[in-house]
Amino acid sequence: MHDATALAALVASGQASPLELLEDAIARADRAAPALNAIPIRFDELARARARQPLSGPFAGVPFLLKDIGQEFAGQPHTAGAAIHRQRIAPAHSHYTERCLRAGLVIFGRTATPELGLRAQTESALWGPTRNPWDLERTPGGSSGGSAAAVAAGIVPMAGANDGGGSIRIPAAYCGLFGLKPSTFRVSWGPAGGATWEGAAANGVVSVSVRDSAAMLDVLAGDEPGEFVRLAPPSRPFAAEVGADPGRLRIGVSTASPVGGEVDPGVVAAVREAAALCERLGHIVEEAAPAIDGRAVANAYLTLYLGQVAAEVAASGARDRDFELETGMLASLGRALNAGEYVTARLAWNGWARALGAFHERFDLWLLPTVAGKPPRIGELALPPLQRRILPVLRSLRAGRLLLKAGALEAMARESFARTPFTQVSNLTFTPSMSVPLGMSDGLPVGVQFVAPFGEEAILIRLASQLEAASPWAARRPSPISA
Repeated sequence: MHDATALAALVASGQASPLELLEDAIARADRAAPALNAIPIRFDELARARARQPLSGPFAGVPFLLKDIGQEFAGQPHTAGAAIHRQRIAPAHSHYTERCLRAGLVIFGRTATPELGLRAQTESALWGPTRNPWDLERTPGGSSGGSAAAVAAGIVPMAGANDGGGSIRIPAAYCGLFGLKPSTFRVSWGPAGGATWEGAAANGVVSVSVRDSAAMLDVLAGDEPGEFVRLAPPSRPFAAEVGADPGRLRIGVSTASPVGGEVDPGVVAAVREAAALCERLGHIVEEAAPAIDGRAVANAYLTLYLGQVAAEVAASGARDRDFELETGMLASLGRALNAGEYVTARLAWNGWARALGAFHERFDLWLLPTVAGKPPRIGELALPPLQRRILPVLRSLRAGRLLLKAGALEAMARESFARTPFTQVSNLTFTPSMSVPLGMSDGLPVGVQFVAPFGEEAILIRLASQLEAASPWAARRPSPISA
């Protein structure tokens, strides 16, 4: 499969037209749709009309998909995977979408997410489960699961994604893709959003190649009116970092779960193999991790999570019971938090940013797993029947405060982060990080994660392109999906 850069070159040379590329992507999407369920919102005719017009930009004529959270497309549904928002239509393009269009991309749909982007699997009541092309019985992850599934299946070479706790990197790891989470504020959430999730969330893409993600970061990054923070632009385009010598990097590596859970041996092996590859490439690798309490991070992240869910449900004007059962209960717990508890948890982020900064005084990068194990099977993380019976009663009794006092926050943190405990620290410290698809285990892809200092996406891109050249992953593709 061609990556987006190669497709753009075909269009520029006249070997393919934008309409031909679009029709091919639409045909692939149609063939995969019944099995994959990755693109619930389609606007093919709008895309066809665009593909017939003169296009310019670095990705002129390349088919593309937006994620159905943020990344609004004017006149099209913007559901965030929630049935209550099924008829919600975006009034204007997001800055993200405007930049994609200026780059010449031909957008023909929006990809599936879990409700409000809250889960690490994509199985909303609105759209049903989205499936992983590597194993249709498993999830592609979340919340950018639809985008990752569409790219892994070969429908498009890259797709819109965003990441408030791992939602670029987790699906990339589960689907064998490259996933770069930029530094907070590198890519705008405007005009509808600003410091989304208190700054923990970042916009980006999932892709089949490092050069596509680098060039897209050039497209997406930059100032927009009214931003809270304006990051200094890079000294040269991010695309110029692809193939550039990263120098001899100092890399600290760790594999233990920060919340004390199990890590699959296949994941540990993939990280160790990545470390060995880095050493063969001339980098200095040693066992090390920042002095950060992973359980405290999990509790603080969950506090953010609950508060954000409560705020979003309140902003919708709907009731808890208008959302999925888990979402409504999370909103109830979020309302039970008081302002002091929320702010106390938020203030703790500073200590972790300082600890990570101290770590980066010694090490250029931190290497660790992206996820703790294989992608869960479809339905595996659904609430058991007893909980489904009890939760509506607890919600009706407004028992959120009692549950929090009884240790519900800590219990939820242990359960929620058992499978995905490695990604949140990068969100809470605003730092760039990436999942690189270097490993395979039991026929499934395994991603390894690298974390860099704030604003230093360039070092990640240099290393990623070096790793891609040394251990190419493009040829590792799942079996084609047909209707």
